[in-house]
Amino acid sequence: MMTKSYQYWAPLLALAACWRAPQPAVDAELAAEIQQIRAIDNHAHPVRFTTPGEAADRGYDALPVENLEAGSDPVNLRPGAHLVLEAHRALYGVGDKRTAIAQQGAQYPSWVLDQMGVETMLANRVEMGPSIQPPRFRWVPYADALLFPLDNATLAARNSDRKAFFALEDQLRQRYLREAGLSAPPTTLSDYLAHVVTPTLERHRQGGAVAEKFEAAYLRSLAFDAVDRPTAERIYARKGAPSEDQYKPLEDFLFRYIAAECGRLGMAVHLHTEAGAGSYFEAAGANPLLLEPVLNDPSLRRTKFVMIHGGWPFTRAIMPLLTKPNAWLDFSSQDLLLTPATLAATLREWLEWVPEKILFATDAYPYSDEIGWEESGRMAARTGRQALALALTGMMRDGEITRARAGELARMVLRENAKTLYGW
Repeated sequence: MMTKSYQYWAPLLALAACWRAPQPAVDAELAAEIQQIRAIDNHAHPVRFTTPGEAADRGYDALPVENLEAGSDPVNLRPGAHLVLEAHRALYGVGDKRTAIAQQGAQYPSWVLDQMGVETMLANRVEMGPSIQPPRFRWVPYADALLFPLDNATLAARNSDRKAFFALEDQLRQRYLREAGLSAPPTTLSDYLAHVVTPTLERHRQGGAVAEKFEAAYLRSLAFDAVDRPTAERIYARKGAPSEDQYKPLEDFLFRYIAAECGRLGMAVHLHTEAGAGSYFEAAGANPLLLEPVLNDPSLRRTKFVMIHGGWPFTRAIMPLLTKPNAWLDFSSQDLLLTPATLAATLREWLEWVPEKILFATDAYPYSDEIGWEESGRMAARTGRQALALALTGMMRDGEITRARAGELARMVLRENAKTLYGW
C-alpha cells in the first residue's frame, strides 16, 4: 500500500529526476569563435589623426548631427552611460585617450580598429586622410549634394535642422563644382550630368570609393519616383527657388541617374534607412519600403543597394526587400543603441530569411568629447557580436541549424557577405 509520505514526495522526486541546470544564454564555444573573427565594418565615420595645432578633422560626415536642435538622447548615448564607461576602460585601461593618441601617432585609427576586432572599416567621409587609408579603411563619399543643383532656399526654410543641412550641402556642391572646373551649375541638365555628376562619381571611384552614400532621409523622403528626362530638364531650367513639390521630380531623376552610374562604375549605393538624429527628423520618410520601386527598376538591377542601419524601426518591413537581387542591409547603429537581446531577435528573423544579405557594421561616430568614434565603435562591435551569438545559439538549440552552420553564418555576417558584395 502506498504511504501518505510516498504520495507526497513521488511527484517531487519525478520532477527532480527531469531537472537540468539551465543552459547559458549563449553557446560558449560559438561566442569564443565569434570574438576571434576579424570583421569588416560596413558603415562608420572614423576621424583621422591630427597633429597638435592642426585644425580638427571635420570630414567625417557631410551632415554632422551634433549641432542640431536638442532632442532626447537614447540611453546609451547619455553622459556617464555604463556602456560608454566600459568602452573607455576597454580601450584605454587606466590611461586616457590623449595618451593613446600620442603613443600611436598616425597609426592611432588603425589601432582603434584592432581594439574593435575590425580588419577593414568603410569610412563615410567627405575625403580621406593620411591616417585613414586602404587597406584598413575604404572610402564611401557622399552624393546627396548632387541631387540639389538649384536654389535650395525653400527646402532650407522647413525647419532649423534643414536650414543647417542645406547650407552644408550647398558647400559640398560648390566643392564638386570646383573640382569640375566650374563656379556654378551649367545652364542645362545635359551639361550638368555630363560635366558635374558623372565626372564627380568617376573621380570618387578613381580615388578608391567602393560606394556612394546618401543621407537623403535627413533632407527628404526615400520615395524616388521614376521621372522622364524631359520633365527633369524643364524643372532644371526654371529660375528661382522651387517648392518642395516642384523640386522633387528633378531630385528623383537625379537619384536614379546617379544610382545607374554607380552600377556602371562598380560602386554600391548606401542609403540611410533609420529614424535619424535631430528632433525634426521625419522617420516615416526613412521607411525602406519606399525604396521598393527603385529596387524593382530593371535599369537599376546592376546597382547594389545597401540599406544602412537596417531600417529601424521598420526591421520586419525591410525583410521582403532582401529577396531582391540588388538589396543588402547592415545593422549599424542598432548595435550601438539597442541591447544585445533586442538586436538578437531582429537578427534571428533576418538570418532565418536571407542570411547572405546581412552585414555587420557599427556606425562609429564622434558624438561628443566623451563618446568619440572610438567608444561608440567599441560599444557597437561588442553588442553586435553578443547579439549575433545570441541569435545563432537560439537557432542551434531549436534545431534550425547545426553548430557548424552557426559558425559559417557568423563568418558570413561579420566579413564574408561584405567581401562578396564588394568583390574583395
